[in-house]
Amino acid sequence: MEENANNIISVKVTPNISLKVHKYSGGSKTPVICIPGLTRNARDFEEIAPKIANAGRDVYVFSLRGRAASDYDPNYHNYFPTTYRDDVLTAMEQLNLAQAIFIGTSLGGITTMLVNDNAPDRVRAAIINDVGPELAQEGIKRIEGYVGGTAEPAKDLDEAAARIKAINEVAFPDASDEEWRAFARRTFRQLDNGEWILDYDPNIAKALAESGPAPDLWGPFESLRNTPTLIIRGGISDLLSMEIIEKMRKVHPAFEYVEVPRVGHAPLLSEPEAREAISAFLDAID
Repeated sequence: MEENANNIISVKVTPNISLKVHKYSGGSKTPVICIPGLTRNARDFEEIAPKIANAGRDVYVFSLRGRAASDYDPNYHNYFPTTYRDDVLTAMEQLNLAQAIFIGTSLGGITTMLVNDNAPDRVRAAIINDVGPELAQEGIKRIEGYVGGTAEPAKDLDEAAARIKAINEVAFPDASDEEWRAFARRTFRQLDNGEWILDYDPNIAKALAESGPAPDLWGPFESLRNTPTLIIRGGISDLLSMEIIEKMRKVHPAFEYVEVPRVGHAPLLSEPEAREAISAFLDAID
């Protein structure tokens, strides 16, 4: 494990695969682990992670295997939730983290549930962003429709932003042009020739199509019932419906809940409603 001057740690989770973990140093309170969504990476937390660190916690932001600068897996069938669970637990060992507060967006929330089910002593509290133990079919179909994207590079950032907007405008109807460019910078990476390509392994789409059903998540979610839990939902989410929220209440009645209006899947966590809820939730934990 080596940490460079840019505060990015390379963590070896298998003999041939290393993850890049962005560390924001903050203090001695229980650290935070942030895990992004299916095709996303550590840049999704670049706004909220420093704010959490400034309140006195070290924050470790993961790019899962196959995303951003983390190694791609030559066996794309390993792009599966239980693999990510094992990677996170291995990384915690490498980082000497006995316990952490987890913040997981979408796939990151699923990974959080699985980690808690497998090793509940490792999860001090959980913030789960716009995902539950059951996924609404409308959202699944939309995600399956864009994962993998076009292999053709975008000629510049504006074209990359236009592509992202075409896919995600339904989830962020009020986003400005500058916000779409920021979204593109987090989702694409720039090549030496100035073009921009999606910053994840396109084989993730094959894994999604071929890997079969995801593990049952109701048990892992119920395992959180004795763990402080905050559920964040986009007010117009097509993946986490209010019907699913009501089912979740029956197995975990005590979770805290906040809804981000006029946002779909998934809130960026920089919205005032999400940011304030996260701050209040974390303030109650050492």
